[in-house]
Amino acid sequence: MAKLNFGGVEENVVKREEFPLSRAQEVLKDEVIAIIGYGVQGPAQALNLKDNGINVIIGQAIEFKEDWDKAVKDGFVPGESLFPIVEAAEKATVIQYLISDLF
Repeated sequence: MAKLNFGGVEENVVKREEFPLSRAQEVLKDEVIAIIGYGVQGPAQALNLKDNGINVIIGQAIEFKEDWDKAVKDGFVPGESLFPIVEAAEKATVIQYLISDLF
């Protein structure tokens, strides 16, 4: 573990050698991670998880058609890996709430 200084606050940071991707995949193998919100932060986090073999679904309000369509374009399938927000939250074992606080 490394000690890093972030703006005057010293933090312990786990290094990749200590917790490699294979370990993360093992820890998360039985989890369903729902990314709630596919606006600003959602795509990067969802695609990173997906690309690394983690089971991820998207919860997105259908009314925000541009974000819904972006999730579809990025390979998420309505009814399989793309759901309305409440449905995704019900299916998930881990939830990342990434809806903008702008609204």
